[in-house]
Amino acid sequence: MSKRALIIGVSGQDGCYLARHLLAQNYDVIGLSRDAELNRFSGLLYLGIKDQITLDSISTTDFRSVAQVFQRYKPDEVYNLSGQSSVGLSFSQPVETIDSHLQATIIILEVIKFLDAPIKFYNASSSECFGESSIQNPADEQTPFRPRSPYALGKAAAFWAVDNYREAYGLFACSGILGNHESPLRSSRFVTQKIIEAAANIQAGRQDVLLLGNTDIVRDWGWAEEYVVAMNSMLNLETPTDFVIATGSSCSLWKFAELAFTEYGLEAKKHIQVNPSLMRPTDIRNSYLSPDKAAEKLNWKAHFDTNSVVRMLIEEFNTRSQPNQHH
Repeated sequence: MSKRALIIGVSGQDGCYLARHLLAQNYDVIGLSRDAELNRFSGLLYLGIKDQITLDSISTTDFRSVAQVFQRYKPDEVYNLSGQSSVGLSFSQPVETIDSHLQATIIILEVIKFLDAPIKFYNASSSECFGESSIQNPADEQTPFRPRSPYALGKAAAFWAVDNYREAYGLFACSGILGNHESPLRSSRFVTQKIIEAAANIQAGRQDVLLLGNTDIVRDWGWAEEYVVAMNSMLNLETPTDFVIATGSSCSLWKFAELAFTEYGLEAKKHIQVNPSLMRPTDIRNSYLSPDKAAEKLNWKAHFDTNSVVRMLIEEFNTRSQPNQHH
């Protein structure tokens, strides 16, 4: 019998790729979103899988809503990928952001405990939780959290909720602490997509300059499609445990932009301007991550580095920009 998975937040980048990965593993996939309206599912349509999954709506901050959905579908696995996903936006919406991560996670854990069902639970955590802890040595699963944004605060609190429920109630619950991971499904609210779009527009003469905030920040940039494989592998272990998922190599935002502009035959420093109004109140300067445990215990390793990520984003963007071309 095929396993059944609930993906909460299926309309986001990771939800779409995870749905496709699970379908390929013969899972019965239920995709949940706050609002099961069609226009929210452009990513699923883009991947051509919308008709292969069951879509339903859920309110993750309402115990009854979560319990009803879990009872209706009786899942083997639950992936919570919902919650406000922009670090920048979290500074202007701190309460909603923290609630969307912490409250939702606790309600899901409570429902699993209440139903007393053998449900395996995956919680999407973030390398943002480490703050500046990863400057001396790359951050791993033992590195202390020092969150520097409301987004990271919410993620860190949800991580400890999962840890606590696993320990106190014996639930199969774990967190993936993911580094930055990109794909064509990212909206232009995310800086990587903003860079690619700007480079294409500047080359085509539709735009003159690209305004960015702090270009000195260093991040570990990976490819989203690979990261969802690790999420699924975590729930296939005998014992639940948390993992840092990343490429293990980092570079600056400026270098990322430079790579993109070079691909379009442009000189980055002629077209990029730093705009102080785009700076965040607090930001992580450097993020270095160690995915060694994932390599050892999950047999998972990222195959795409920053250069590949930039090239693949550009390839997809160019293909999408030509309406008469099909994949």
